[in-house]
Amino acid sequence: MSRTRVLFLSSEMAPFAKVGGLADVIGTLPGALRGIGIDARVILPLYAPIKRRFIDRMTLLDERTVRLGWRSQYSGLYVMNHDGVPIYFVDNEYYFGHDRVYVEYGFDIERYAFYQRAVLDALGDPMNFLPDVLHCNDWQAAMVPFLLESQFRPKGYHLDLRTVFTIHNLMYQGLHAKDLGTDLFDIPARYLTDEGVLSGPATNPLKAAVRYSDAITTVSPSYAAEIMTPEFGEGMDDLLRSRASVVSGVLNGIDTVSYDPSTDPYLAVKYGVSDVLPGKTANRKALRKEMGLKEDASTVAGMVTRLYSQKGVDLVLEVLDLLVAEGVQLAVLGSGDPGYEAALRQAVERHPGRVAFVNAFDEGLAHRIYAGADLFLMPSRFEPCGLSQMISMRYGTLPVVRETGGLRDTVTSYNEFTGEGTGFYFRNPFACELLDVVHLAVQLRKKNPEAFSRLVLQAMSQDFSFRRSAERYAELYETLLGPRRTPKRPDR
Repeated sequence: MSRTRVLFLSSEMAPFAKVGGLADVIGTLPGALRGIGIDARVILPLYAPIKRRFIDRMTLLDERTVRLGWRSQYSGLYVMNHDGVPIYFVDNEYYFGHDRVYVEYGFDIERYAFYQRAVLDALGDPMNFLPDVLHCNDWQAAMVPFLLESQFRPKGYHLDLRTVFTIHNLMYQGLHAKDLGTDLFDIPARYLTDEGVLSGPATNPLKAAVRYSDAITTVSPSYAAEIMTPEFGEGMDDLLRSRASVVSGVLNGIDTVSYDPSTDPYLAVKYGVSDVLPGKTANRKALRKEMGLKEDASTVAGMVTRLYSQKGVDLVLEVLDLLVAEGVQLAVLGSGDPGYEAALRQAVERHPGRVAFVNAFDEGLAHRIYAGADLFLMPSRFEPCGLSQMISMRYGTLPVVRETGGLRDTVTSYNEFTGEGTGFYFRNPFACELLDVVHLAVQLRKKNPEAFSRLVLQAMSQDFSFRRSAERYAELYETLLGPRRTPKRPDR
């Protein structure tokens, strides 16, 4: 059998463009797939920072005009190799010549409409690559399955091209005005219904992807089940249940090379399973000094997070004073909601030396919090997968999480009778439950350090590599591919 060819469509990919966890997944999964024999490649917008940094390493493959509604826009196609993975870039200064990945929502709709059109025009000869599967990610690539279904396949093009759509967070759907959607995507009138691509008066790209993709995945098994319920379905649970036969959850992994305490250049002291206790002690001391926390016997709880309600930041703030009274020091790194940022700054003023807050994102400090903390707080109201809890376990820091989504799939809660577990979790999004489980963890560390240390070793022994994800996706791709025919080339 010929080698399966997969092209990933994404608005983010580490290290080129990173805003959230999507970048980490696309930065690692294609390489893991290539490691097991899949010809996986990625196509990204050529944002201005990428062009400045990498253009000398790129080769220009194609220049053409792409039609976008009434517009005719230049599209350049570049390629480079990064860590063994071919990466293609769509160039257009008007749409992507900006320093930020996301500029302004209304304009972003048009930017990513152009990106999707340009990708479909580049398949085959311009790219020198005709994939078997287009693996689309989030709303910025969500209209591709619909465009294939409504405009290409009826004309005999790309008949054997299959689509996989991954939902990284169902909350973000790319909703925009029906007239704009009709213009940008040439949507035929028969699809402008709630049974097609509309949600009420708005065009809904993510809904279109759910309806027209050949396979739909989420980033954890539990989240795949949750989004079929009214509580987590964001208004699409009925549609998702109707497509349940093609929906599955594939658990994300982490980059185990970048996140490895035995080689991590950001740490004060490197360590592994064999010397985790002295390693954690040294890094805890260094973290306290860096963030201005007092040196004592307190339990250090870390948070590396976006400061939004989804992440349960309000739950932490509600019981923060009680956590400090419990003997917890809190080290927080993040940015987001101005109200949460102000509340954390006030907490630092109330508890100097007990609460530390850095209002930014600092990659090195994030690693040092993972290594220097004893507990990692992640009380999310919902969490499609989550990466931080897996990273914290790799560094021997026990996660305290809510029992939801990918947190449920990756953290095993401490069992006081058997000693099993890799962390601690609570069930409901209530601050009192968070406080209770932190109390349990703090008391275990204080009164039974041997049991706490066993949990640390069990957490560090978990396998969160992307190889498992890659193997599951390889199986999925193969189930989608039937006998192959030679498709026609699009002439648009």
